[in-house]
Amino acid sequence: MNLSGATRLAAVIGDPIRHSRSPAIFNAAFAAAALDWAYLAFEVPSGGAAGALDAVRALGLEGLSVTMPHKTDVAELVDERSPQAELLGAVNCVVRRGDRLIGHNTDGAGFVASLRADADFDPAGQRCVVLGAGGAARAVVLALAEAGAAAVVVVNRSPDKAATAAALAGPVGATAPIDDLAGSLAAADLVVNATSLGMDAASTPIGPAALTALPDSALVADLVYQPAVTPLLAAATARGLHTMGGLGMLVYQAAEAFTHWTGEVAPVAEMRRAAEAPPAGPSAGPPDAAARTDE
Repeated sequence: MNLSGATRLAAVIGDPIRHSRSPAIFNAAFAAAALDWAYLAFEVPSGGAAGALDAVRALGLEGLSVTMPHKTDVAELVDERSPQAELLGAVNCVVRRGDRLIGHNTDGAGFVASLRADADFDPAGQRCVVLGAGGAARAVVLALAEAGAAAVVVVNRSPDKAATAAALAGPVGATAPIDDLAGSLAAADLVVNATSLGMDAASTPIGPAALTALPDSALVADLVYQPAVTPLLAAATARGLHTMGGLGMLVYQAAEAFTHWTGEVAPVAEMRRAAEAPPAGPSAGPPDAAARTDE
């Protein structure tokens, strides 16, 4: 990377952030596209979003990625929000246009793009079940509805939060009780784990009995990407089901941001290779917020 006075900068803010794969992903993309851009990570503690956005304006950063715990605060502070960011009340991508900052949410679009590219699955007309009701779950619910899903059923421990998430899907949204998970899965074409269960080797959101209830043709997707094969995906594979991990969502939501910032088609293959490469240094903290659901 050859930096100069003309190099354009983008960055990610969050806390923690030093573990983030985003710098590797975006810098690989800029290099592949022969763009004189660079991408950095800034650890900004909770409550510091306003100062970070002031810095974006003052320093002339072209774009900003936003991860925990700042997505909601940034949504309130930007000058304009995309329709998806407005509905979700969360921003993970900021574009600077002069002195104005435009907030987007690329998580849902990234998930749907991953479904289509990595699993050859088009949500249109499909019956979908989303486990969880946090920030990532809500983005997935909205994106599935916008992609034409026939039904988007939200299952969550808190019925109120489930109802809030399901409402984003409009007339195709619904909730189901968590104590009848098998019944909810019996007619599903797609089930999405949008909870944090699966980030360790001992947890899974779907027990063996409920997993057995899924149709043989169903796709099981997990937004967790670290580990690459979660206990849920391992069990679903053993059951003979199609599966998809969360790395594609991470890559494709970043690809959406790349295009927002640069106006160019993202070099997805190079971004994926960077995402799959082992970290250059010791990793600390949880995965990027794109793969988390407890926002």
